[in-house]
Amino acid sequence: MDRNNPLGLDLDRVSTPCFVVDRQALKRNLAILKNVQDRTGCRILLALKGFAMFHVFPLLRQTLWGVCASSPHEARLGRDFQGEVHAFAAAYSPAHVEALMRYSDVLVFNSFSQWQRFRPVVQDAEAPIRCGIRVNPEHSEGKVPLYDPCAFGSRLGVRRKQFDGQDLTGISGLHFHTLCEHNADALARTLRVFEEKFGTFLPSMKWVNFGGGHHITRADYDVDLLCNLIQGFTSRYPLQVYLEPGEAVALNAGILVAEVLDIVQNDMPIAILDASVPTHMPDVLEMPYRPEVAGAGMPGEKAHTYRLAGLSCLAGDVAGEYSFDRPLGVGRKLAFLDMAHYSMVKTTTFNGVALPSIALYDSETDSYEVVREFGYEDYRNRLS
Repeated sequence: MDRNNPLGLDLDRVSTPCFVVDRQALKRNLAILKNVQDRTGCRILLALKGFAMFHVFPLLRQTLWGVCASSPHEARLGRDFQGEVHAFAAAYSPAHVEALMRYSDVLVFNSFSQWQRFRPVVQDAEAPIRCGIRVNPEHSEGKVPLYDPCAFGSRLGVRRKQFDGQDLTGISGLHFHTLCEHNADALARTLRVFEEKFGTFLPSMKWVNFGGGHHITRADYDVDLLCNLIQGFTSRYPLQVYLEPGEAVALNAGILVAEVLDIVQNDMPIAILDASVPTHMPDVLEMPYRPEVAGAGMPGEKAHTYRLAGLSCLAGDVAGEYSFDRPLGVGRKLAFLDMAHYSMVKTTTFNGVALPSIALYDSETDSYEVVREFGYEDYRNRLS
C-alpha cells in the first residue's frame, strides 16, 4: 500500500465514514499464506475476532482451511465460511456448548474442569467433534500485558503442573498462543518452551494449534524461518499443525476514510472528523497506538500540524497529532491506514455515532462497491 496514495483510490468517491478493503491486497496476503501451507502442510484458519468481513469469504476460502471462533455467534458465522470451524473460549456455559456443537468441528477447552464437565455431552454429539486443551507455556513474548496470554495471573491456558494425573482420553490436540504482531523468532522461542513442557503428551495427539499473532504477511516477516519451524516440528511429531492469524489475512488491506467537519483552535489547530476513535478505532486507545494517516507526517515534520479528533463526547476522542503539506479544510478526506483488521469487528455505537459503511475496492480494476451501510435501526436494535 502506498502510504501517500492508499489503495490508489480517489477518496472523493467515498461517502464517509467508511471502511474500504482492497480485494487485491487480500489476494497478496493470501498468496503468502498459501505458500506457507504448500511448503509445510499446515492449515491456516481465519481468526474471526480479527477479520470477519463475510462478503469476501468466497475469496478467502480459496486459500484458508477454515475459521477459529471465540463464541457461538462467531462459530455460526464461521459455518458460512464452508471450512473447518475451531472454537475456543475462556469458559463455556451449557447453552454455549449446545450451540457450538451445532457449528464447530473442533472445541478447545481452557481447563480440565470444563473438559470434565462437558465431556459426556460433547462425546454424545450427533457429529463427531475433536476436542483439545489450551495450554499456557508460561512464556511471554508480548510487551503489552493487555495482549499477553501468559502474563501474571492470566486466565488463559492450562499450565504444565495441572496436567499431572489427568486423563487425556478424548483429547486429540493441544493449543498454545503467546504472540501478538510477532515475527517468527518469537514462535521459535515459544515452540522450544512448549516442547520442553508438553512434548511428553504429543505422541498421543493428532493436531497442535500454534495460535495467532503471527505477522506472516508483514514485509519483514521471516517466512522461511516459520516454514522451517513447522517442518522441523512435524518431523519430530507427525501431527497436523494449525495457525490462526487474523491480522495477517487483512494486514494493510484496508483503510478508514473520514471527513473533516470543522477546525477549532484550542492550544493548537484541531480537526474534528466525522469518525470517532473510541467507536471506530478502539485499539488506538486500548493498545494504545498512533495510527498512520495517508500523506501525513509526525508533528512539525510538515508545514501544518493538527490534532485529529473525533465527534463523540469523550474528551479523549483523539487519534493523535499529524502534520500535512497543506492546510486542512472542512470537507477534506483523510485515510487512516491498516484499518481492515480488528477495527471493523470492534466498532461500537457509543453516543449513537453512526457505524462506518463497509466498501470493497479492487485496485486492479478500480471498481468500488459499498457492500454494507448502517443506520438508526442498527443502533436502536442493540438496545431495549
